[in-house]
Amino acid sequence: MQTQPLAGVTVLDFGQVYNGPYCGFLLAQAGARVIKVESLIGETLRARGEKASSTFPFSFLNTNKQSITLNIKSADGQALLKRMVRDVDVVFENFAPGTMDKYGIGAEALRAENPRLIYASSTGYGNAPGPYRDYLGMDITLQAMAGVMSITGEEGGPPLKTAAAFADFIAGTHLYAGIVSALFARAQSGEGATVDISMQDCVLPTLATALGSYYVADQQQPQRGGNRHPGRALAPYNVYSAADGHVAIICIREGHWRKLSEAMGNPSAAEDPRFATMADRAANMDATDALVNSWTSERTRAEITEIMQHHGVICAPVNDLNDVVNDPHLAARGTIEKRPHPTLGEIAQIHTPLRYRDIDPPALTDPPKLGAATADILAEFAGVDDAELKRLRDNGVV
Repeated sequence: MQTQPLAGVTVLDFGQVYNGPYCGFLLAQAGARVIKVESLIGETLRARGEKASSTFPFSFLNTNKQSITLNIKSADGQALLKRMVRDVDVVFENFAPGTMDKYGIGAEALRAENPRLIYASSTGYGNAPGPYRDYLGMDITLQAMAGVMSITGEEGGPPLKTAAAFADFIAGTHLYAGIVSALFARAQSGEGATVDISMQDCVLPTLATALGSYYVADQQQPQRGGNRHPGRALAPYNVYSAADGHVAIICIREGHWRKLSEAMGNPSAAEDPRFATMADRAANMDATDALVNSWTSERTRAEITEIMQHHGVICAPVNDLNDVVNDPHLAARGTIEKRPHPTLGEIAQIHTPLRYRDIDPPALTDPPKLGAATADILAEFAGVDDAELKRLRDNGVV
C-alpha cells in the first residue's frame, strides 16, 4: 500500500488566486488533508460565471481539497477558527499584510491555541520590518519591483513582464518548502513555527545571470536583448525561425558549437574566425544568428529538434498552448491528465511535479463546491452540533 509523504497532516488553506492555492495543491498532492477556508462568497479565483476566465485556474489549483466557508470578520468566525486550530497542523494564507492580525487570528493568536501549529504566510514583501512591508503585491508588481521587467523585452523597447505568473507560483513553491521544513523541525523539537515568505525574496535568485552581467560590466544595467543572452556573452543563444514556427537553441560550450555546425552540415563554421570562440561569436552575434537562422528556417520544428537531439545540441521547439496541453512527454509522465469539466469540456489538469519512486500521486478529484464540507468539518474540529450550525448560518458566520 502506498503512503503519501504528508499523510496524516491536516492543513487549513486560506489561499487566494495562485500563490496560496498552488501551495495547497502541492500539500494535497503530497497526501495532506487540505481544508480550503473561504469567505461566504468564495475566494477571489472562484468563478462567478459559467465560463469566467478564472474557471480553469481554479479547477487547476484546487483539486484534492475540501471547502468550508467562514466569516473571519465576525467574532463567532474568529472563535470557531481558534477552536479548529487546536487539532490541525498547518494554517497558511497569502492575504494582504496584517489581515489575519487585524481580526485577532494571526500567527501569535493561533499558535497560543496550539503551540505545535505551523503558521505560514506569503506576502509581497514579507512580514519582517522593512520599508515595503505593507505594500500590496501581485505578480506584475513583483516582476517590476524585483527587477525582472527591467531586463525583459526587446533592445530599445519598454520593460515587459512575462505572461507566465512565475512570481506567484515561485512564491507558492517556497511557501510549500517553508511549511514542509517547519514540519520536519517540529518532528525533532515538538514545537511549531511561524513561516514568513516574501515574494520579492523568492524572485531575486532568478536574476542570477542578469546580476552576473551587471557586476562584470562594472555595475552597469545590461540592455534588454529580447531572447538573447542578458549579458551578450553567449551565442548562439536565441529563438530562430522554423518553417512552421520557431525553435530555441543555445550553445554554452565550445563543443556545443562544433556539434551545431555539424548538425547544420556546415562543419567549417567552427573554424571560421568570426565564430571560432564564444567571444568571437558574441562579438559577431548578428552574423552568428543569421547563419543559424538560415538553416533552421528551411526545416520544421520537429525536423530541427530531431537533428539537434541526435547531435547533442541544446534545442527545443517553441510550443504553443495547444502543443503544451497535448504534450506526449507530459502525458507519459502523468503530469497532465485530461478530465471532464462541467462548463469547459475536457481540460488538461496537472499532477504534482514532486515525485517519489514507487509512490504514485493521488488520483485527482474535482475542485470542491463552495462550503460543501462546512458542516462535517466544523463538527469534527470544533464540535459544532446541528443547533449551533443553524445559528451560525442564520448569523452569516458560515
